[in-house]
Amino acid sequence: MTETLTIALSKGRIFKETLPLLAHAGIVPVDDPSTSRKLILDTNQEDVKLVIIRASDVPTYVEYGAADLGVAGKDVLMEHGGEGLYEPLDLNIAKCRLMVAGPVGIGEPSTGRMKIATKFVNSTRRYYAGLGKQVEIIKLYGSMELAPLVGLADRIVDLVDTGNTLKANGLEPLEHIADISSRLVVNKASMKMKHERVQSFIDLIAEAVEKNRQA
Repeated sequence: MTETLTIALSKGRIFKETLPLLAHAGIVPVDDPSTSRKLILDTNQEDVKLVIIRASDVPTYVEYGAADLGVAGKDVLMEHGGEGLYEPLDLNIAKCRLMVAGPVGIGEPSTGRMKIATKFVNSTRRYYAGLGKQVEIIKLYGSMELAPLVGLADRIVDLVDTGNTLKANGLEPLEHIADISSRLVVNKASMKMKHERVQSFIDLIAEAVEKNRQA
């Protein structure tokens, strides 16, 4: 009997950009996640299931074996810490940058700790600790650009793609923390127990990534 492979994905940009890679591996979802209410999607291969979850939950599902593999942004993995996971492949998709941004032309406050608003609390803490700076981190879940405008924070740490949203809100990128792209992650036990199956999937996805790179 063939072993079932469960792959954890999140809706949106990562899902759309992962689809061609899965297709190269011969895997096509039967249901469309944008219209289906199902959280476990069947594919054209009976023994391959796709689990649709929040992007930030992908590493947790893979780490605890609820999924054999998953696709997660490097920003999510940096925040999670990546324990209990293999990260064999940079998929080179959903690319952006994790950056510090602030109001145009305004320097750091001369007194008191700088306040940083972000949802990337762990990554921000590590970054400023590496610079030897003590900052106050304010956790937000969205609309980060608003924080400096209403005086909640001096700076923000957020993902930047084109920079247009920052510009529209009178902010500018100031410091580069990390280049972000989506990575394939694998559960350590699955890598041992289903080695042949998992390795074959990784090889096919790696082939698709290389093809994209050369295109």
